[in-house]
Amino acid sequence: MHNKKELKEIRKKFRRNATSAEAVLWKSLKNKQVCGLKFRRQHSVSNCVLDFYCPQKKLAIELDGEYHAIPGKETLDSKRDDFLISLGIKILRFENKIVFEDPELIIEEIIKVAGYKT
Repeated sequence: MHNKKELKEIRKKFRRNATSAEAVLWKSLKNKQVCGLKFRRQHSVSNCVLDFYCPQKKLAIELDGEYHAIPGKETLDSKRDDFLISLGIKILRFENKIVFEDPELIIEEIIKVAGYKT
């Protein structure tokens, strides 16, 4: 269910072509910088490729850019989120602009949802 082999090339492509928001947030998440939590980039669960995933806390972080503003995409995101939630995965969604305008808000939310005190 996690990191299906048939999605490996897609995950690699997504990592190579990360958005600027993903690249900036990754600098804060990699190397266990947030409460010692290990995050993975472009991790797949079933057929869903998550921007960031912490297996220890079953926590997904999704960054939403212009693609998510396409009509109908919101419904697809909601169905995808419902599926992930049914697997016990918590999802935090942020607009790309938050990464640049208030990155500490993202870190604080991760800490809170992961069950740590800020």
